[in-house]
Amino acid sequence: MPHRSSEGLIVFALWLLVFSASSQIMIMSPILLRIGEELDITDAVLGTLVSAYALMVGVFAIIAGPVSDKIGRRRILLLGTAALTVALSLHHFISGYMSFLVLRVLAGMAGGILSGAAVSYVGDYFPYARRGWAIGWVMSGAAFGHIAGIPIGILLAGAFGFRAPFYLFAVTMALTYLLIWAKVPQPDVKRTEGRLTLKRAVTGYAELLRQKEIAAAVFAFFMMFLGLSFYVVYFPTWLERSLGATSGRIAILFMVGGIANVIAGPQAGKLSDRIGRKKIVILSCVGLSITMLLTTVLVREFWMAYPLFFAVMILVAMRISPFSALLTALADDEHRGSLLSLTVALGQVGFAFGGAVAGPLFAQYGYWSNTILAAVSVLGMGVIVWLMVPEPELHPAMAAAD
Repeated sequence: MPHRSSEGLIVFALWLLVFSASSQIMIMSPILLRIGEELDITDAVLGTLVSAYALMVGVFAIIAGPVSDKIGRRRILLLGTAALTVALSLHHFISGYMSFLVLRVLAGMAGGILSGAAVSYVGDYFPYARRGWAIGWVMSGAAFGHIAGIPIGILLAGAFGFRAPFYLFAVTMALTYLLIWAKVPQPDVKRTEGRLTLKRAVTGYAELLRQKEIAAAVFAFFMMFLGLSFYVVYFPTWLERSLGATSGRIAILFMVGGIANVIAGPQAGKLSDRIGRKKIVILSCVGLSITMLLTTVLVREFWMAYPLFFAVMILVAMRISPFSALLTALADDEHRGSLLSLTVALGQVGFAFGGAVAGPLFAQYGYWSNTILAAVSVLGMGVIVWLMVPEPELHPAMAAAD
């Protein structure tokens, strides 16, 4: 059983990892226009700086999963944080589009190595009865990026140029590396034995997907990010065009959403430790689908978007922590990294696909069409989890012992 005195530092180290990694991704969107102006990059190709990163994350997440199962989660965390620290520091040398593209590719490779690693570590180190609590706090790092990391990054970009935010997140990622090196041990779990080859890695993924409950869980993860993408990508644009929202108001709106996520994520994870993961996930899916569907009906003035988006982000947080904890129990120690990396990769695919489809729908039919598809996708995830994803039974006495 892990020592409770060390749990706080471990959770904080993983929280800082999630904060740093997610913030350096999210900062791209609000400073994209400044990047184009400073480097004379046209609007037509600016988006590739974002998509190149996402593509590399997906590819290297698939690669990193079996590697982490072989060499151990601590080593993969150290490798990924060191690589991302270097990649972010090298943003100092950006001189034009091609150099920026290369560095986003390198950052995406490092991000792919880290994808799923934090949650996999929680699955290795913490007993199942405490994983919801731990994952809830770890994943709140992304929400804190909305609240503090992105606003600070925007201010730095305005004062010192677009490179400044990347320096900030290079520093926080370097601190993450030091914390992991000093305070995060390798969990005492069984690792993959034998030589790691491409054929063996592909075979391992195929074996995972042949298990119906794992295939269903992976598809549910895809549906989760698909629905979120349908809804979120054009939500600010709809508010700006329909209700005259300014960029400042949109920034405050996302800060409100981040606060909701910070509040709800840890609490949802902790609650799922007591009453079960599936109940929380299904309840949040039903509530989120209804809220998404009613968005264009309820939000008639901009101020109404604040409580609605607050509710949306609470319901989103209610899904992520319990569902991630549930995923950690579907595979054994030797394959947990592969499973988590596979789900992260497909989540990236789902978000990218949803964003690509959302644009034509928004242009042709309006935002209400995006909300309908988002609601259907979210409800579909809930149905899949309800019918096809089992939840491990944990005897109350075992939970108390843990």
